[in-house]
Amino acid sequence: MSSTDTSTATSTAPQEVVTDYILAQEQKDQLRFLTCGSVDDGKSTLIGRLLFDTKLIFEDQLASLEKDSRKHGTVGEDIDLALLVDGLEAEREQGITIDVAYRFFATDKRKFIVADTPGHEQYTRNMATGASTADLAVLLVDARHGLMVQTRRHAFIASLLGIRHVVLAVNKIDLVDFSEERFNEIKSDFETFAAGFDFESLEAIPMSARYGDNVTGRSEKMGWYNGPTLLEHLEGVQIGEHELVQPFRLPVQWVNRPNLDFRGYSGTIAAGSVQVGDELVVSASGKTSKVDQILTPQGEAPLARAGEAVTITLEDEIDISRGDLLAAAGSRPDVADQMAAHLIWMAEDALMPGRSYIMKMGAKTVTATVTEIKHKINVNSFEHVAGKQLELNEIAFCNLALAAPVAFDPYEANRTTGSFILIDRVTNATVGAGMVWFALRRATNIHWQALEVDKTARADSLGQKPAVLWFTGLSGSGKSTIASIVEKKLHLEGRHTYTLDGDNVRHGLNKDLGFTDVDRVENIRRVGEVARLFADAGLITLVSFISPFRAERQLAREMVGDGEFIEVFVDTPIEECKKRDPKGLYAKAEAGEIKHFTGISSPYEAPENPELVLNNVGKDPEDVAEEVIRYLRANNYLLSPSLVSGGGGI
Repeated sequence: MSSTDTSTATSTAPQEVVTDYILAQEQKDQLRFLTCGSVDDGKSTLIGRLLFDTKLIFEDQLASLEKDSRKHGTVGEDIDLALLVDGLEAEREQGITIDVAYRFFATDKRKFIVADTPGHEQYTRNMATGASTADLAVLLVDARHGLMVQTRRHAFIASLLGIRHVVLAVNKIDLVDFSEERFNEIKSDFETFAAGFDFESLEAIPMSARYGDNVTGRSEKMGWYNGPTLLEHLEGVQIGEHELVQPFRLPVQWVNRPNLDFRGYSGTIAAGSVQVGDELVVSASGKTSKVDQILTPQGEAPLARAGEAVTITLEDEIDISRGDLLAAAGSRPDVADQMAAHLIWMAEDALMPGRSYIMKMGAKTVTATVTEIKHKINVNSFEHVAGKQLELNEIAFCNLALAAPVAFDPYEANRTTGSFILIDRVTNATVGAGMVWFALRRATNIHWQALEVDKTARADSLGQKPAVLWFTGLSGSGKSTIASIVEKKLHLEGRHTYTLDGDNVRHGLNKDLGFTDVDRVENIRRVGEVARLFADAGLITLVSFISPFRAERQLAREMVGDGEFIEVFVDTPIEECKKRDPKGLYAKAEAGEIKHFTGISSPYEAPENPELVLNNVGKDPEDVAEEVIRYLRANNYLLSPSLVSGGGGI
């Protein structure tokens, strides 16, 4: 061999080694698991031990860890491995996990992503977040204390979220003298407790995360135990088969159109497999076509399986957009606009039936409303209890109604296509996580009836543009007075109107509702529906309600056509409202005699961008009402008077 050849071989060898290593890592399968359990059961320490023993801690990290251990550690002179994961300063100071911390490590056999989830009850929502993508749960139990309330809660949530593999890690076994009897007692208790859960595998392992016993290496102090170490079990547990044998599902995340000659549908396969030539269906529309190409990051492929990111092209040009679900033509998912689902509430503000939220299911976004809470679940006893609203960290079985049909599978069949989140329409914050149980078929025979006379025809015959004047403000602000004068002025012009007043409606349509926040939401939902029907009749409808919540006013706005909703904020300070209070309601509310009184014991959310703001302090109500009339004229809600006969008729 020449010197040139020798130089080339020497220089390329390290590159080949690196390439081979990267290829080997890519070919390993991956296990996502979480650690959960009660506070101080050793979850963070266990993850720290796994990282330490698998040599994934760099020298600078180790030096920092030794420094942090002296400052925040709880294990004397030893390195506190829990601090590797508890990254938030608040967590280190309190010695607890608040957020969900994700860590990666790998062995020769498998790659791992582990989520360290909080143990405190108030962070149950964070535990649910970590569990939502996990294949396996490591449920830690302190050998001294046995099963705790939070242990049971986390086991239930793991089961509810579809985790099929569980490890019962009986930790701190060193503190009970490595007792086989204590281990067997805890194992038996948990097996009895979890008998009704649908776990495919349950492995109980005695361990000491602090000292590494039975974590990555077998402990010499527990000769009575002949099962696997934790790492051996994590490396060997079989996952992924369930998704592979399911019918093909591809949520479309992106329609790929780099040029006029290419149209592909991109996403990650949620279940099953697909080959060139397979017939697929667009679940919602029912349109079908055959697979023309399957493109992967490595290039064109004849076949792709669950978990792979692909772009698929079809033989036919059919209407497909982001949020659609491509499925095997012979096994379509459910398509419905009503469903029953388990819901985990994750917001400080309670869920209220009737309130509108944004549902995000995969890449599909649609407006959704919880129509009924069938029952709440006591996660300590698993009893079903009644409830009108859902508080932070509570779980309930609910019925939901959607603004449009969506395609989905039951969650137990497919965790990806059967799960969703709810988003607050005002704050855009994620407030709930749901698991679909089944579709509700009760409304499949109800359709919109086509009518010969539509809203435009009715409004033209009345010589006016339909409008909903929504007067909102505190009790005593003058809403009803101003609305009444506005209607009188419109009537004298021959306009066709109707007023929906808060007090009047509660004598009939809403007589069954009280004044709790939940009832207020339903109160406004019903009135919004009535106002929508009146707008469809071509009327100018005046709605005078406190309507304290922005979300419900926004829902009412979206019920009618563009430009038909006029939010009128009667902005009267609460001090002035109290002075005008002829019934003494404010005084009674401040004395605690009236509950849920807006402005005192219940909040009022002032409009942020109303069409009209009226200040009537020190003004004649007639003059204030005239401001509304001028607005209607300026924006062409009142057509030419020549089209309308005097006195209120055509």
